[in-house]
Amino acid sequence: MKYYSIAELNITSARWIPAYVRNVTKMVEKFGGRYLSRTTNMEKMEGDRKLPQLFLIIEWPSKEAVQNFYHSEEYKPFLESRLKGSNGEFILIPGEDVNQLANVPE
Repeated sequence: MKYYSIAELNITSARWIPAYVRNVTKMVEKFGGRYLSRTTNMEKMEGDRKLPQLFLIIEWPSKEAVQNFYHSEEYKPFLESRLKGSNGEFILIPGEDVNQLANVPE
């Protein structure tokens, strides 16, 4: 099953960004990930929550692939720099439709 990591970030210091983009993009690909969106261009359609400055979605071939990437020694210094220079959310979701589980014949 595919998994998706969703990140919503607000940048507090941009110093980490050039090295992060230059290096982490290759790491994501090495671990089987594929960027589906990496953007500052968002349009709110509903809700009260403030939009983040940066939004990204990465598709992964499996939960293990994203966990291996996220916990790798190779990624660790870039994760630390991102955490120091931004705040936000990083969420992992499975590529499943729970409505399929609720389709019980009447």
